[in-house]
Amino acid sequence: MSGEIAIWVDGLQAAALPLPDRGLEFGDGLFETLLLHNGDPLYLDLHLARLRRGCAALGFADSEPAVLEQSRRACADAVTRGWRWCALRVTLTRGGGPRGYAPPADAKIRIVISATNLHDVPSRMAEPAALGLASIRWPTQPALAGIKHLNRLEQVLAAREYRASGTDEAVMLDQRGDVVSVVAGNLFLVRDGQLFTPPLDACGIAGTRRELVIRRWSQALGLAVKEQAIAPAELETAQEIFYCNSLFGPRPVASFGQRNWNSHPVCTALYAAYKGELA
Repeated sequence: MSGEIAIWVDGLQAAALPLPDRGLEFGDGLFETLLLHNGDPLYLDLHLARLRRGCAALGFADSEPAVLEQSRRACADAVTRGWRWCALRVTLTRGGGPRGYAPPADAKIRIVISATNLHDVPSRMAEPAALGLASIRWPTQPALAGIKHLNRLEQVLAAREYRASGTDEAVMLDQRGDVVSVVAGNLFLVRDGQLFTPPLDACGIAGTRRELVIRRWSQALGLAVKEQAIAPAELETAQEIFYCNSLFGPRPVASFGQRNWNSHPVCTALYAAYKGELA
């Protein structure tokens, strides 16, 4: 096991996943990725709220007490290792079971936790990103929209594509051709002193930092936020674009299509609000 990552399965340090496991076989599970700062999980309440929504959608038994207990141990381990900034991934699967899609009535939820050293990368705003356009699109499934289930093949293929093209990220569209997000984050555009972001009622992930931008940081700056359909062409006419995720917070966009942005005042101000909360 690498010295930069530690893994636990059902509370025990491990290097392998017990089989069978429905998460591996069918993507039958959920995950959350939290940022730890000196062992403290940031915005834990938002992550737990989304995990509860996911458990309700998949019909998982309540595992929150076990998740919290095992996560606390992983956080303490990160502190012992001297990891100042750390990515903590909490994965729930429906565990083992007989062959076939139908989940067992007596399924025992399996908890897999990994902690990865991020060094000091999250302590500063990321460099402005060059965005491409993913050729693969989000599937439409309102029953799973917003939650972080384990089926992420569209994002895997989109990430493979943008890395091959030399860009930093890629805009992903829905089946109608409207903007949903980037591969690993929620997207916002700035226009006429307002923020706009796509609705996530049919597909996509409702990110914790997205919620903070909408409910807290934008309000502190006096910016209104509207959720509405956004066509790809609208991105190139925006005054500014940024995206956000749980590990890096708001990140400005430098280019998309034929448009380049050299100034990122809104994203810079939002990041300052974010950093103020971390302090």
